[in-house]
Amino acid sequence: MQPQAFRIDIPDALLEDMRARLRATRLPGDFGNDNWRYGVEQGWLEGMLHYWAEDYDWRAAEAAMNTLPHYRVTIDDIPIHFVHLRGTGRHRRPLILTHGWPWSFLDWVEAGRRLADPGAYGGDPEDGCDVVIPSLPGFGFSAPLRQTGIGPTQIAGLWMRLMTEALGYPRFGAAGGDWGAMVTLEMGCHHHTPIDGIYLTLPVVPGLDGRGFDASMFAEDEQWMIARRDAAAPTVVSHITVHMNDPQTLAYALADSPAGTAAWIWERRRAWSDCDGNVEAVFGRDGLCTLASLYWLTNTIGSSLRIYAEWFNPASGPAMGAQTRIKVPTGYGIGPKDIVFLPRKLAAEHCDLRRWTVFARGGHFGPAEQPAAVAADIQAFFRAL
Repeated sequence: MQPQAFRIDIPDALLEDMRARLRATRLPGDFGNDNWRYGVEQGWLEGMLHYWAEDYDWRAAEAAMNTLPHYRVTIDDIPIHFVHLRGTGRHRRPLILTHGWPWSFLDWVEAGRRLADPGAYGGDPEDGCDVVIPSLPGFGFSAPLRQTGIGPTQIAGLWMRLMTEALGYPRFGAAGGDWGAMVTLEMGCHHHTPIDGIYLTLPVVPGLDGRGFDASMFAEDEQWMIARRDAAAPTVVSHITVHMNDPQTLAYALADSPAGTAAWIWERRRAWSDCDGNVEAVFGRDGLCTLASLYWLTNTIGSSLRIYAEWFNPASGPAMGAQTRIKVPTGYGIGPKDIVFLPRKLAAEHCDLRRWTVFARGGHFGPAEQPAAVAADIQAFFRAL
C-alpha cells in the first residue's frame, strides 16, 4: 500500500471532445424563469457554456492543480487520489479533510494551505498541520469505482487505512462538509481510538433527521435556521430523490453532455452558497468550469451519484442510529446559508461538543467560500485539544 506520486494530464482529444459537445449543445428553451423558479435560467447557462467552450483554459487550471502534491493509492481494490500538504510545525498534527457532492478536493485546498502553513498567512508556523485531502471514491481522480456498497461507513474505514497504514500516522484529526461530514462522523463514532477530534461544516448528528426539527427545538437566536432550511428544501429534495432512487438513469444524460453535468451541479452551487444569486462572484467562472470539467473529463458524475443510493438504501441503512453518541471531541462551523441545521442543544446531547461557531458569511460550501474563517476555526478547535 505505497502511495504513488500522480500528475493530472488530460488528453487533448478528450478536451476537444468536451468543447465540441459544448458548442453543439441543444438548449430546450426557457420562459417565465428569470427568478430560476423552474431551475437554471437558460440565458445565464448559455453565457457560461460559451465561456467554457471558447475562453476557459483547462490547461492553466491543470497546471495550477499540478503545483499541489498529488498521490494515488489503492486500498481494498479502490483507487484513492489525495493531496498531501506537509505542515510547518515541529509537532504537526495530521488532519484529513473530506469533501462532499457536488464538491471536489479543490474545495478544501485553500483552507488546507492555511492549516499546513499558517505562517504564510500571518499565523504561528508552529500551528502547521500535515493536511491530507482525498477525493471520495468514484469522484474525480479516485476512479474508476467498480464496487457497490461504498458509502460513508465504508469510506471511513478506507480513510482510517489511508492515514494509519498508507501514510503512517498513528493519530490524527478529521474534518468534513456535506458527505465529508458523514464520513467524518463515522470515523469519530466507529474508529475513535486514533482520532483526536472531528470538525464538521455540516450541522448534523448521527441518526437524527433535521427535516423533522420544529421551531420549538431551536433556541431564540437559532430561529433563522428554520427559514433557511425551508428555502433550500426544493433543490435538496429534488437531487436527493433522484440520486438515491435511480442515479444510473440520470448518469446517462450527464455523462453524455458536459452542459447537462454543469447545469446540474452549478444550480446547487448557486442555491446552496452565500452568493445572493451571483454564483460567479463566489466561485468565479473559471472555478465553476474547473469543477464541471473535473466531473466530466474523468467521467465520474455517474459514480459520484452512487453515494446517495448506498447511504439511503433501506436494505443496508446508515450504520449510526439516533442513540449513537460521538465520544471524541467535536466541533461545528456553520454557514448561515447552509441547507440543513441543528439546534445546539441536540449537538451537545449527542456529541462531546467542544466548539460551536456560526460564521458571519458562507453557505454549504464553507471551506471554499470562506477558507480563512473555516481554517482559523479548525485551527482553534484542534489547538484547544
